[in-house]
This record gives sequence, structure tokens and C-alpha cells, in this order.
Amino acid sequence: MKQKRFILQENELPTQWYNIQADMVNKPLPPLNPGTREPLKAEDLFPIFAEECARQELDQTHAWIDIPEEVLEKYRFYRSTPLVRAYELEKALGTPAHIYFKNESVNPLGSHKINSALAQAYYCKQEGTTNVTTETGAGQWGTALSYAAKVFGLECAVYQVKISLQQKPYRSILMRTFGAAVTGSPSMSTRAGKDIITRDPTHLGSLGTAISEAIELATTTPHCKYTLGSVLSHVTLHQTIIGLEAEKQMQMAGEYPDTVIACFGGGSNFGGLAFPFMRHNILDGKQTEFIAAEPASCPKLTRGEFQYDFGDEAGYTPLLPMYTLGHNFKPANIHAGGLRYHGAGVIVSQLIKDGLMYGVDIPQLETFEAGILFSRTEGIVPAPESCHAIAATIREAKKCKETGEEKVILFNLSGHGLIDMTAYDQYLNGDLRNYAISDEDIKANLEDVPHII
Repeated sequence: MKQKRFILQENELPTQWYNIQADMVNKPLPPLNPGTREPLKAEDLFPIFAEECARQELDQTHAWIDIPEEVLEKYRFYRSTPLVRAYELEKALGTPAHIYFKNESVNPLGSHKINSALAQAYYCKQEGTTNVTTETGAGQWGTALSYAAKVFGLECAVYQVKISLQQKPYRSILMRTFGAAVTGSPSMSTRAGKDIITRDPTHLGSLGTAISEAIELATTTPHCKYTLGSVLSHVTLHQTIIGLEAEKQMQMAGEYPDTVIACFGGGSNFGGLAFPFMRHNILDGKQTEFIAAEPASCPKLTRGEFQYDFGDEAGYTPLLPMYTLGHNFKPANIHAGGLRYHGAGVIVSQLIKDGLMYGVDIPQLETFEAGILFSRTEGIVPAPESCHAIAATIREAKKCKETGEEKVILFNLSGHGLIDMTAYDQYLNGDLRNYAISDEDIKANLEDVPHII
């Protein structure tokens, strides 16, 4: 197997995160207090989030934010992650494109999520927090936070989407191994969960339901803060360590990406890879194309409406200006549990409005076909979420084959799929299917959105 890997030395690792909001021509609209509908101030978020995370969330001034030394120390255990030239995939596709992937699956937690988990757990610990709580879909974020909480001496409670808990039992075992308490959502342990189950006793959960339960626990438990694995701007900020490394590694390879691709649930791994490169489009006139790959069954970027909406089902969060399918959207039970979310982060939503990036939606069977090909050529079994990025990459590489164009394509392998083998087993046995949502269903679901814009 032919591969070329690029690794940074310890003294080359980034020491700051990149905040794209500072460089955006059109800043994201402000989150709103759902009661007053006035723009939020950082202190409005202090009861829920670590105070430093709240300040980072609303920071539209500072392009570069220092990574705390204690977090850098933990990053050095597994960073840099490799940038890899996927020669065998190129060969299998017969494409003139040069395909690179940033391999975030090699860290001990198996996905990119640990990059923000360590930062958020650190900030919580610094402020005297003793407990953290969160939601998780497929379980990568819950696993990462469970570990990060233990590293910094915090107790952790995780609400995992109920269908994902059933589909991926080993994820919950991992979280419990790291010391977390894990509850399937919706549950009867919170008022939000009880209300959801009362309305729909067969509800198998979504990230929106799990967020509601986690926020309720955080706001009713002393010395407890809520942490989030995607969607919000401070989470994406922490993930820019990915793209900043990749930028240096592409220089080592002597190339620069024409196209940057990542899967899309709420936006953290997409923005983490894309935003450091996108700053050169904004500031230097580069023409790199940015593609966010989402499930066809949860198409907020391609078929959603730009509107203020809640980030959770119960309406506990601020109102966020985002592309949304409606906070009551109940996604299909696809195996890419980390992408089953109704809305997009506010930064990505503004960037789409401004034409700096776009989304593509991909059917479930196409994603697993892409994952199988990647496994057989590059020797890595990708997470179902990452399969969306691979499928979008294959689409672009095939276009290059048709036109003869020698593009450089970079995508994010956000995690491995070694705990997702049940999904692969079902695909190989022919037991998976595609899911579609009608325009009528989307329209009906959007009727519950506040329609402020």
C-alpha cells in the first residue's frame, strides 16, 4: 500500500486557535434571548457554560486566541495528527485529482471531538466547576468529554440519543469506562424528557432532545456546567487546531487545496478543517471551494430555512440564526448519529448566505459504499459520519476524471468506525436503506420556528 504521511514536530504545533468571525465581512447575526429577543451578552451564558467559553462564543474581534498551556500539554499526547496522501484511493478511482485526508481518527479517543473536550473541561475546572453534562449522538463527543472530565478531575453525565445508544452499545460502555453516567434520551429523569415522551412515547431521540435534558441537568445541579460538542462557535474555534496543522502539512507536501470537504452535523469538524483555509479566501483572494457533506435524511444546509431557531427541542437554548429544519424535527434513524441534528452553526449559516461554501446531501447507501472503498484502499474503517466526507470527495474526484482536471482535494477523516461495525454488517448484508424527507414535511416542521427574520 502506497501512502505519504506528513507529521509536524512538537515545536511546529499551533499555539493559538483561529476565530474566523473576526475576519468575516458579514458577521453572524447575534444569538437572542428567547424571552426578550434581545441580543445575548456573554454574561447571559455564564449560568450554563464556562465563562471563558461564553466569551469566546460571542467574540467577533480577536482572530487569534491563545491555547492554554495546560490544554497544549494534553494536545501533545496525540498531536499532530497525520496528513495523508491517499494514493490507493486515487488509483481505484482512476482520477487525476490529488486526494489528501487529515486523519483525526488516530488519537486515543478515535475522533476529533477530544480537541474541544479538553479545552471545555479545562475552563470548567478553572472556574471551580465540579460536574459537567452534555449530549451525544453517535457517542464520539460523549466519549471524548468523559475522558477529558476525568483528566481534569470532573464528574460527567451524558445524555445519549436513544436510537444511537441502541445502535452503538460499545460507545456507552466506553463512556462508563471513563467514569461517566450515561442515560438514553429522551428519558424520564428530566422535565424535558418526560414532556417529549408524553407527546411521543415511541420517540427514539435526537440531538435536540438530548441537549434539552443536559441543559436542564446543568441548570438544576450546583457547580455543574453544560458542554457542547458541536454547533456553537467556541466549539468550532477549538477544532481549528485541525486546519491550522493541515495548512502547515500541505506546505510540507508542496500543494494547496482547491477543494476542502468535511461531513456536517452542527459544524465543528467542518469548520475546524475549513476555516483556517477559508481565511485566505477572505483576506488573500484564494479561490478554494468548501463543501459540507450532510445526510440526505437531514438536509438543513440544502433544504432548510435560514431563521432564528432553538438549538434544542424543549426551547432551553438561546435563539440562534441558522439554517434549520425546525427544532422539533425528528430525524431518520441513520447510523451517522453525529449528523442527525436539525440546525447548522451560526458561522457556517452566514458563510453559506455569503456564498463562501455550500452543502451537499448524500444518501446513506452512497456513504457506506464510499466507506467500504476507502477501507479497502487505505486500510482504515471510517466512522459513518466521515463516510459522508469520503462520498463527497469521491464525487469531486470523479468529476476530475471526466474533465481531466488535476485538482487537490483535502477532506477530514473525523473519526474511525471500529465501534460502528454493526452498521457495516447491516450494509454488507443489504439491510440498510436510504431515507428521504418530503418538502411538505419540512414545511410543516418549520411552522414551529419563531420566524423572526
